[in-house]
Amino acid sequence: MSERPLPAVDYLKIPDDGDPYLEGSRCGSCGAVFLGERDYCSKCGARGGFSPITLSNTGSLYSYSIVHRSYPGIDVPYISAIVDLDGGGTVKGNLINIDPDPDKIEFGMPIEVVYDDALGRKDRDGNSYLSYFFQPR
Repeated sequence: MSERPLPAVDYLKIPDDGDPYLEGSRCGSCGAVFLGERDYCSKCGARGGFSPITLSNTGSLYSYSIVHRSYPGIDVPYISAIVDLDGGGTVKGNLINIDPDPDKIEFGMPIEVVYDDALGRKDRDGNSYLSYFFQPR
C-alpha cells in the first residue's frame, strides 16, 4: 500500500515537493488553454505545439446542476459544477461547502480549487485517492 494518495485523474499532479495542481495544455499557435494533454487545438485547429501549464486554483462558476439521484453509495444531493479557471481552462467537478440550494448559488460566483481525499474511495490494494473540488471563495 502506498503512503501517498494516488491522483484520481491523470491531469491532477501530485509533486514530491509541493502542492497538488491541475495540469493543462496551452496551444502554441493561438494560446488557448485546455485541461489535460492535447494533440490538436479545438479553437484554431493547430496540431502539436502544445506546452504543459499549471492551471489556476481560482475561477468562477460557469454552470451547475444539483444531483438528487446517483449510483448506490454516492451521497446525494451534491452539486456538479463547471468552472472557468482564471488564466484559461474549463473544469468539471463537485462544488462543496455550500448548500445545494439554487438561492445560495450564483453563476459567476468566485470559487477556488481545493484538494482532498476522494470521498474515501480506494483501489483494490487499499491505496487512497486524492481529488479536486471547488468551493466558494
